[in-house]
Amino acid sequence: MSKHGKILVAMSGGIDSSVTAMLLHDAGYEVIGITMKTWDYASSGTTGKKETGCCSLDSINDARSIAVDKGFPHYILDIRNEFGDFVIDNFVSEYLGGRTPNPCVLCNTHIKWEALIKRADMLDCEFIATGHYAQTRQENNRYIVSKGVDTAKDQSYVLWGLTQESLARTKFPIGGFKKTEIRQMALDMGFEELSKKSESYEICFVPDNDYRAFLKHRVPGIETKLGNGNFIDMDGKVMGKHNGYPFYTVGQRKGLEIAFGQPMYVIKINPNDNTVVLGPYEALQKQTMLVRDVNLIKFESLIEPVEALTKIRYKDPGTHATLIQQDNLMRVDFHKPVNAVAPGQSAVFYDDMDVIGGGFIARDNAVEKIKHATNHA
Repeated sequence: MSKHGKILVAMSGGIDSSVTAMLLHDAGYEVIGITMKTWDYASSGTTGKKETGCCSLDSINDARSIAVDKGFPHYILDIRNEFGDFVIDNFVSEYLGGRTPNPCVLCNTHIKWEALIKRADMLDCEFIATGHYAQTRQENNRYIVSKGVDTAKDQSYVLWGLTQESLARTKFPIGGFKKTEIRQMALDMGFEELSKKSESYEICFVPDNDYRAFLKHRVPGIETKLGNGNFIDMDGKVMGKHNGYPFYTVGQRKGLEIAFGQPMYVIKINPNDNTVVLGPYEALQKQTMLVRDVNLIKFESLIEPVEALTKIRYKDPGTHATLIQQDNLMRVDFHKPVNAVAPGQSAVFYDDMDVIGGGFIARDNAVEKIKHATNHA
């Protein structure tokens, strides 16, 4: 009989999830390992380099070998259909909508956690665990996500979409450690090769990190249909031709393939007329944005304006802002201008170390609508 009960651990085969499983096993939990196969590399249309990441055969075998060594069961869960239908289709449609998607957030919220909890119920596991660098606790009848101790590895940014029901059953055992400590643990446990294992920062279904090639494979004829659109300046003057608006992102400077005589950046993407607006660096600066599909974690709702540190991309250090909740939208008024606010990316709000909540950055026209409504209220 285990000391703490049964727990289902998501194991990618990497060092973080492997150490997570071993820590829980050594602490007295009855661990069941599960590796989710989310993607079939053969259908990715990528350049053919060696498979890496959570879905490769090597990674699955690495996870299983840990389970065998420690003596706990391990299963492989094939969720390629669910993953492809939701995450990949959304990834493509977001780029076609002129936005920059966050597939890891969608995968965590709608695929991985849902799949884990469903299987945990089937296997009579009270809890699930992952190798994310984040922490969770219960406070004031809320389950709260906070940053991992290792701020350089913190992954709380991609967890803003988790529900209270999911967080109530979730553990992040390595969130209180630094990466160097996790590597040392693997070494101390006798897994020298694991302790030296490198990490992948790529999107799992774009293993060569070339999303443009992926889009061309998934949407045959995309270049013919959308190529030869116009680069325009902020006054609407045509500045040249581009290769199709989905191949550009807000804030991009390199790869425009046209000499303008001064540095020019992608300011806005207009899918309706296949134009890409270019402008100087100063034009990237914004002080207000709207965030859609908001999920609050620390509070049930924001009745009054709240001060928060707001991150608009994963490696963004964050900018102080005032949050004003407006139904399912969050108006964010930055205390100083921020650079390259990209529609489709996640915006995550922090109260010191705690995640207040997050959502997806809305397109500029949504900001204009709310300003118009405010002015005429």
